[in-house]
Amino acid sequence: MQIQPVQEPLRRPAWLQLIIRWAISSLAIFAAVWLVPGIEFSGPGWHIGVVALVFGLLNALVRPLIYLLTCPLVILTLGLFGLVINALLLGLTSALADQLGIAFHIDGFWPAFWGGLVISLVSTVLSVLAGDTQVRVVRVEPPTR
Repeated sequence: MQIQPVQEPLRRPAWLQLIIRWAISSLAIFAAVWLVPGIEFSGPGWHIGVVALVFGLLNALVRPLIYLLTCPLVILTLGLFGLVINALLLGLTSALADQLGIAFHIDGFWPAFWGGLVISLVSTVLSVLAGDTQVRVVRVEPPTR
């Protein structure tokens, strides 16, 4: 058996990581607007960045509280209730964007549900491609007798 050294992940400054995450969120929200019928956006492109900022703040501040309050449902559904929470946060983002004068609108629960799923998938893929999320595959061989 040959042991290979583990390569240390690339360390970026915190401000650069924050900008990369914001850009990834902006692209993911753009993908949801483009792919999901019922999610509409109109206005200058930088407004998508503001929507991503609002969505990120809600995810950082409100999501942990909602997960804490709905913990039994999350466990009972094996985590699938997290998609419902994501849809609710996306709907709340739409309401807050409207208050800020940004034309980002979601037509109901199902577009928010599918939009949340698209945002999650696109964010995950882009985070892996950007090197922001480290993926490590470890193969463990059973001991020989």
